[in-house]
Amino acid sequence: METSGIKYMGRRVIMKEKLCFALGAVGAWIAGLFGGWNSAMTTLLIFMCVDYVTGLIVAATGKSLKSKSGGLSSKVGLIGLAKKFMLMLMLLVACRLDMLIGTNYIKDLACIAFIINETISITENVGLFIDIPPIFYKAIDILKAKEEPQPKEDNGESENVHKL
Repeated sequence: METSGIKYMGRRVIMKEKLCFALGAVGAWIAGLFGGWNSAMTTLLIFMCVDYVTGLIVAATGKSLKSKSGGLSSKVGLIGLAKKFMLMLMLLVACRLDMLIGTNYIKDLACIAFIINETISITENVGLFIDIPPIFYKAIDILKAKEEPQPKEDNGESENVHKL
């Protein structure tokens, strides 16, 4: 009876080793696509997770601004995950551009920009859940103002184009 238990445990260990190897290989391949992994990317990944978790907490308490009911919504959650996936695809593009031209500042710039965006979102989520000092809201407003495109001056050309 004991030998069958040993065989069973042996199979579990082998399965675990195979799974760890496969996950390690996938992780190495992904890190290779990104030209290596650095602290900015780790920070971004952590901030993305914190943003998603704080969004879930806010929705679980019924204070979410993203759903009609203010509560949890699988559609809203899926959209949030899709946005995070698209963000990582944009980071991949930045990394590959860096590799193509032999630099490493495009990836870092993209990471910093996305980290700032995630920080704003985290602060907004926390602000829906607890009271935060007004200075944080002022900082968010400043960051958002820098983020929004400025309206172009109209020199009358648009009217002339519409008349043609």
